[in-house]
Amino acid sequence: MSRTSPLPASLPSPAPTALPGSPASPASPASTCPPARPVPLFPPLRVGRAGRGGDRLRRALGRRRRVVSAGLAVAAAAALAAGGARAQASRGAAPPGGKPPPPAAVRLVSAPVRIADGATVRLLRPGDRVDVVAAERAGPPRVVAVAARVAEVPAPEREMGDGGALVVLSVPRETARTLVGAGAAARLAVTLC
Repeated sequence: MSRTSPLPASLPSPAPTALPGSPASPASPASTCPPARPVPLFPPLRVGRAGRGGDRLRRALGRRRRVVSAGLAVAAAAALAAGGARAQASRGAAPPGGKPPPPAAVRLVSAPVRIADGATVRLLRPGDRVDVVAAERAGPPRVVAVAARVAEVPAPEREMGDGGALVVLSVPRETARTLVGAGAAARLAVTLC
């Protein structure tokens, strides 16, 4: 596709003129201009604000500023941490490096517990959380297990009249010992959490 358009035929062609200091060509008396050629297609030019060299310099300076500011932030955090540790040491507190050891994993055991009211046990489902309360005749009731998970609710026993019902709780070993001792001396009841 040509980007030049031919001159209309109605326009007169210009008279040949010779430039001062250049010899006139006898072979082409009509025109001294070269013949018209089509202009090739080319991609558009992209010109930046300050040219490509300026953009590179601007980006390099921006990177340098970011690196310097990140280094200053790290240095400030380190100084703050060191100052905080010194302040705690001056007050007599343990340094932050001396963390207390994590608590040991609590191992749960299954503890079968006889609850005095069998109808209450029938309301329970595995996964429920209950508090176990020991009711003694001599003193006020006391809580012997807090938020114990119900592991199993066995089928009710037919021959037990007013003996209550059995429930299996998942509790830590120490709580299981307390439940066994309380069950021997008092009547146990549960409350849903």
